[in-house]
Amino acid sequence: MDEDHSSCGIGPVIPLASEADVLAKLKTYSSAEEFFTGLGLPYDAKVLQVARLHILKRMGEYLTGDDLEGLPGRVVIARCRGMLERAYQDFVQSSPLKERVFKVLKTAVAPDESNFVPLDELH
Repeated sequence: MDEDHSSCGIGPVIPLASEADVLAKLKTYSSAEEFFTGLGLPYDAKVLQVARLHILKRMGEYLTGDDLEGLPGRVVIARCRGMLERAYQDFVQSSPLKERVFKVLKTAVAPDESNFVPLDELH
């Protein structure tokens, strides 16, 4: 998905722009690829293989509090596109383990210091 229109002044192709109800269409998407394609964002398949769920969860976190209902389609596209790009870049520059989006990673990776006994305290 490497469409570069920068030299001709044409922006990226955004399939969702032709939808009457952008938000309803977004709600039907079930894969990360559908979100990237629908919002006209390029992506590296290798990044999605590793972090697809993390990227979508982070996008959802970024959109929390945004009430997109009733907004014009172009505004919904712009907000969702911006948040998806931001979430994607988080994982291009980092990793799911470092970002710890899911609770299981937040708690499993952090050592439980309450059960730690230093070696020099053992008798």
